[in-house]
Amino acid sequence: MTVHESVKEYYGKTLGGSEDLKTDACCTLDDTPDFLKPVLVKIHPEVAGRYYGCGLVLPEAISGLRILDLGSGAGRDVYALAALVGEKGSVVGVDMTPEQLAVAREYQQYHAEVFGYATPNTEFHQGYIERLDELELAKNSFDLIVSNCVLNLCPDKGAVLREAYRLLKPGGEMYFSDVYADRRIPPALLADPVLHGECLSGALYWNDFLVLAKAAGFTDPRLVNDRPLGIDSAEVQAKVEGIGFYSATWRLFKIADLEPAEEDYGQSVVYRGTIDQHPGALELDKHQRMATGERVAVSGNTWRMLAESRFASHFDLVGDREIHRGIFKGGESGLPFDEGEGAPSVSACC
Repeated sequence: MTVHESVKEYYGKTLGGSEDLKTDACCTLDDTPDFLKPVLVKIHPEVAGRYYGCGLVLPEAISGLRILDLGSGAGRDVYALAALVGEKGSVVGVDMTPEQLAVAREYQQYHAEVFGYATPNTEFHQGYIERLDELELAKNSFDLIVSNCVLNLCPDKGAVLREAYRLLKPGGEMYFSDVYADRRIPPALLADPVLHGECLSGALYWNDFLVLAKAAGFTDPRLVNDRPLGIDSAEVQAKVEGIGFYSATWRLFKIADLEPAEEDYGQSVVYRGTIDQHPGALELDKHQRMATGERVAVSGNTWRMLAESRFASHFDLVGDREIHRGIFKGGESGLPFDEGEGAPSVSACC
């Protein structure tokens, strides 16, 4: 059985719902923001019950955007985003599992009506996210690409990132959550169908992910947040003993010629507080919080990420690149995740 066949079997037939998972790898432990709760209440129960995401994929400033969800499953994130982008925005879902897509497609009109739209602003395609070139999706056509606990399930992760880069508009962003490991997974575990379906054996070593992302064109990956995973099954925990697993959210900007290091040009930014639901501050990444009205020194890469993306209108951008001052002292280095031996043994969230 191929990796694709194994994943289809696990998510299409083995799992009846999120309560059947053996770990919290494919669950969201983040507190749900108050503004999102009324949206999630409107998601049809059958769609919500087949949710297997591993993080809260909720990027900022998305009104009116065209969004692509890779590995959209039964459509929970597609429909949540469809409510937030508004009737002028649109969300496209791609998944390879027929059973999941059947559920998603069944409720397109339902969600259009509960959101008050004249017609659905969603569409779904069956296909492999490593082969997006086989679908009728135009190059440079998406403002934002999201994905929730899916990249680890793909045998060719580099192809997914390369395709995402191709489909994004210049200045667009890939914002996604996935599972990562603090070391490379031993070959003996790679063929285990349960470990693969539970998003563990396909998890990338975090440093290998950084190499793949940069090779695809995403020169400066930014970690938004992370948490250690809990494993609720003694059998699964025994198999992966000694390996630390983490759920992490990254943002990757399609901006040409970003520098490989955080360089200092004396630039700064002031957040205007104009993004809906984020009036007090914007957190670009795990180490970069910009309070409204406060002038914040930033690296050349960060300045360009804000200046050349959908965030530009929400910032006053100060400075230029005329004088280089060396390495930006506010940059972060070292391991992206908390250090520790093995994932903690805590109850799963499902």
